[in-house]
Amino acid sequence: MRCLALDIGGTKIASAIVVNGKVEQRQQISTPQEDVVNAMHLSLAEILKQYEGQFDYVAVASTGIINNGVLTALNPKNLGGLDKFPLKDSIAKHTSKPIGLLNDVQAAAYAEYRSEAASVQNLAFITVSTGVGGGIILERRLLTEPNGVAGHIGHTLADPNGPVCGCGRVGCVEAVAAGRAIEAVSSQWNPPCSPKQAFELFRAGDEKATALIARSAKAIANLIADLVIGLDIQKVVVGGSVGLAEGYLPLVQQYLAEIPVVYHCQLAQARYGQDAGLLGAAWWTADNLKQTTELK
Repeated sequence: MRCLALDIGGTKIASAIVVNGKVEQRQQISTPQEDVVNAMHLSLAEILKQYEGQFDYVAVASTGIINNGVLTALNPKNLGGLDKFPLKDSIAKHTSKPIGLLNDVQAAAYAEYRSEAASVQNLAFITVSTGVGGGIILERRLLTEPNGVAGHIGHTLADPNGPVCGCGRVGCVEAVAAGRAIEAVSSQWNPPCSPKQAFELFRAGDEKATALIARSAKAIANLIADLVIGLDIQKVVVGGSVGLAEGYLPLVQQYLAEIPVVYHCQLAQARYGQDAGLLGAAWWTADNLKQTTELK
């Protein structure tokens, strides 16, 4: 079957036809920033029109939380006015084809799992980028229900005395480990540094930058340990601009190695890059449609 896959982010909306695991006719537009609700309805309508007659189902990976077809978030401000946006209904106005909706990191998790399905029963995907997010596969099933929040592991506790997170809780992993958390500290240095510059200093052996990046990596190592001991995770895949930065994953592995072996698991870098959301959403929706058909 041919899938029209969409990946909706804070700054861009990617669309493509996915068939036999290949991404074709990829396009990208900017996510609406003004009159956002009406503009998003119009953008989706235009995308569906462009690909009309070329797909058998629609699969969407989106930032935020997908709950019963509606887009929301732990911190609604991150959606720029799209909180409570009726995403499924907006798409359904323009097609009668089946529609599948996922959080974008859940979709990336499923993409990684699909290539490991023969050997891995329980897998977690962690993206360490501007924020920290995740997706969890348990007993070969992606966790998405009942409220769409499964995998928001960046909002588990890292430091009860840490900074306030954007979700309102104190000391979340995201508030300690994310690119935004790194920038909150490095921007106060003299001279101020971006996260990218902080990583350059870290790789050059700068003591202050090393301590900052180490704080992030240690929080992620402890998060991985929690996932292993709590959910019997066999493999963790790490992605995101911070997670894939040179030298970061080896540091996470170093801190994980210092924890007792019962907390260890296999670690790997994400492999699908910008296509992870498109592929993961397409595969997950196809597998669910197949399962539904088999049950009838």
